[in-house]
Amino acid sequence: MIRIHLTAADLAGVRFAPRAAPLLELNATLMKLLTPGDELLYGRWRRRSLHSLPAAAEALGDLVPAGLAPGFLDVFDDSLPDALDAAREWRPDRVRSEIERVYAGHPAPPPLWVRELHRGEAGAWRVLRRAQHSAFDSVVRPVWPVVRDLHQREFTRHALAVAEHGLGTALAGLVPGARLRGSVWELPGARERDVEPGGRGLVLRPTFHWNGHPLVSDLPGRPVHVTYPAGPGLPLTPPGPDEEDRPEEALARVLGRTRCEMLILLAEEHTTSGLARRLGVSNATASAHAAALRGAGLVTTVRAGRAVLHRRTAVGTLLVGRHDPVRGASG
Repeated sequence: MIRIHLTAADLAGVRFAPRAAPLLELNATLMKLLTPGDELLYGRWRRRSLHSLPAAAEALGDLVPAGLAPGFLDVFDDSLPDALDAAREWRPDRVRSEIERVYAGHPAPPPLWVRELHRGEAGAWRVLRRAQHSAFDSVVRPVWPVVRDLHQREFTRHALAVAEHGLGTALAGLVPGARLRGSVWELPGARERDVEPGGRGLVLRPTFHWNGHPLVSDLPGRPVHVTYPAGPGLPLTPPGPDEEDRPEEALARVLGRTRCEMLILLAEEHTTSGLARRLGVSNATASAHAAALRGAGLVTTVRAGRAVLHRRTAVGTLLVGRHDPVRGASG
């Protein structure tokens, strides 16, 4: 059981990651590849993926000698170039202590390049960057469009759950077995663990390859990150041409088609009656849909004289992303 002790500041700082993190998904993919079990579902995918991994990616295994990964592999940047450079931002003493931690008690000494990384040599950092980049290209990049679409759906689901039922209900329903008891959020875990963010806040991050217990990254000076399984429980497959051409279908399945169309229309300001005309619904129905989107933080509403004006928020624009024909035309 994982127990996360939340202060009022932590509860006020709970947020959902707006975009998928490429190296987080890579780490989850590699964990699933190397975790035995579910042979019927994952056996063929594991064999195919492991066979396709380039030799350069083998260096990643050197950093996880006994199933323990150093903290500097927990990278949450949503840009791949930034993520690949992020580990270099760690202080040298902390890099050394993390390598020593994962190799403590291990019978074999670290490989030469890991010893060089321990000394902070630039060549060793290039080995790590090349390993992560090549592994991502091999096993994650083919399904990255699927991961991004799934993340947008999960982002929407979470936003609507908080708007309609409150943060407590959303946290309790995030994964099976989760519950909020007072200010303590309990999650299923591989071992007993207590985490105290102490006002640093909490970031919720879905992953679509790992389907085990939630994973917690508690690094000093940063918000606590909770990575939880949110995928279909099956290996992801690259999208076909039809799926790439019609990404708005994924958003419509979460929001409902009318709300999806409304969110796309609200790239520009519209009155309630104007939305009703464009969508072919009554004013009351348009107002109700706008209220639901506003509650999820996707739409703003202001009164101008006798008119009520609606417009998409920055979060709504982020969610629409490549589903928006205006953005798609501009690239």
